[in-house]
Order: sequence, then C-alpha cells, then structure tokens
Amino acid sequence: MKVTTYIPPKAEDFAFTPENLDKAKGYVARYPEGRQASAVIWLLYLAQEQNGGWLSVPAIEYVASFLGMAPIRVHEVVSFYTMFNTQPVGRHQIQICRTTSCWLRGSDEISKACLEEAGTSRFGELSEDGAFSVVEVECLGACCNAPMFQVNDRDYYEDLTPEKAKEIMRALRKGETPAAGSQQGRVSSEPEGGLTTLTEVQGGA
Repeated sequence: MKVTTYIPPKAEDFAFTPENLDKAKGYVARYPEGRQASAVIWLLYLAQEQNGGWLSVPAIEYVASFLGMAPIRVHEVVSFYTMFNTQPVGRHQIQICRTTSCWLRGSDEISKACLEEAGTSRFGELSEDGAFSVVEVECLGACCNAPMFQVNDRDYYEDLTPEKAKEIMRALRKGETPAAGSQQGRVSSEPEGGLTTLTEVQGGA
C-alpha cells in the first residue's frame, strides 16, 4: 500500500476576505457556466496577494474547492507558473532576469550583488529581517535595457549595475520607492548615449 506524507489542509486555514470574496465572484462571473475553472489563475493571484505573496497548501486547495476543481489540477497550475510562490517571500521579492540578453550584460553579477545585499546565500531564501527574497527568472521582456530585475509584481529596474542594484535594495529596505525604469536615464528602448537618428519630428501631427 502506498504511504504518503500529505496532510490534508484544514478548511479554516485559509479563506478569502469579504473584499476578495467579492472580487473572486466577479472573476468567476466572466466565464460561461461550466467553465469556472478558467478563473483559476485570477483566483490564485488573489489568494497569493492575500497570503503575503505566497500560496500555502490550504490557500491552493481553498481555490480548488471554490472552483469545484480537483486539488491536483490547481497544484499543477501553481507548480507550472513561476509567478506563483509556494514558500514565504520577502516584502520585496527581487526577480532577476537571467535570459540571454540580461546574462550577456551581466546578470550573474547582479544576482551576486543582490544576494550579498539581502544577506542570503541562495536563491529563494528569506533575508533575516524579512525584507528580501531573491530569485532568478526567465525573460521579463526588457531585453533592450538589460540587465534588469523586477520587484514584486510592480516595478522594472533596468540598465542595472551591481552597485545600482544594491543602492535600490538599500532604498527599499528603508521604506523608500526608488524610481523605476532605466537606471541610466534612457527613455523606453532608445540607445545608450541618446538618439542618433529620428531626432526631429517633421511636419504636423
């Protein structure tokens, strides 16, 4: 007989707040009858946000129950997408892009600097003060301004150097909100050093 260490969650360990319950019902209502499972990612995001940035087993299985899904199907969704966290994260989760453009532009050094500033020795580890967890992720779509990292689900910090990465983290630790975007002052994906072509607008709009 197969023996498992799985412990079924207690129903009272997680439930949506009244406000999030209303939001969840609104998400589910977007889909036709019988297709409620299509709202699973919306509800997992909602549960993760409510649970301090990560999904516990009770939170995952609460969502499964809410949508009438087999728990294993929701666990599969959570384990597939890297934006879902299955362990506690810092107040500021530093997600460092490691894909080709960022790697060629020094993402390894950015990762090392971030771990040093967080005071952690490995990715995913929670800093002693609970301020940071640092992870590496795949392409975040800011290749023109590599290397970069994303803080939580909000801000992109681009054109980083190891020193600038540490400076941003120090500001976050102090409760400040550093200006997001290029840390070299670039606008959008214009070249380093400023525009060299199409520098003037010709004619009327």
